[in-house]
Amino acid sequence: MSVVRLLVLGAVRRRGRSHGYLVRADLESWGAHEWSSATSGSIYHALKSMTGQGLLLAHETSPSEAGGPPRMEYELTEDGEQTYFTLLREALSSRDPRLDLLAAAVGLIDDLPRAEAIDLLRRRALVMDQWRDSITSELPPGTDLETWGPVGAVIELWLHTADSRTAWMHRLIARLEEGAYHMADDLPSA
Repeated sequence: MSVVRLLVLGAVRRRGRSHGYLVRADLESWGAHEWSSATSGSIYHALKSMTGQGLLLAHETSPSEAGGPPRMEYELTEDGEQTYFTLLREALSSRDPRLDLLAAAVGLIDDLPRAEAIDLLRRRALVMDQWRDSITSELPPGTDLETWGPVGAVIELWLHTADSRTAWMHRLIARLEEGAYHMADDLPSA
């Protein structure tokens, strides 16, 4: 799964209709260029590519006052909307260890209804627990990973990753259950 696709679709969706510069500016304001592969070139490539795939609709706008070429504004098509939510749900519920993908999905989580977001995160926590169990079930009882050299260090890293991400997810789930964030199904603020 491409984190850039998820981020670009999410950024365009949040604006309704946007040109590439605004998409890039939004992603940079989220810090995505620091924790993902969302660079200027990858963003513009994704816009062009997803337009060709029918996920985005491009609209040519009038040239800027400075006399430059016309800008292209993009909006999600119905297929783009479906693809966006598929990518978002998959990123929130899978065990994929890529932190950039998880960060992108959590940054866009408020596009989902609260109960669905909580359910997806619970599924991810369950899959992480199963993954951790699959690692430890292969270890002989009483294993001291420090005696395994670098391989033991790698196993410790993966166990720590599973434990810390699961604990973090449970904290996020608790915050969502307590009403944190304005989710897609929340009533508008007065």
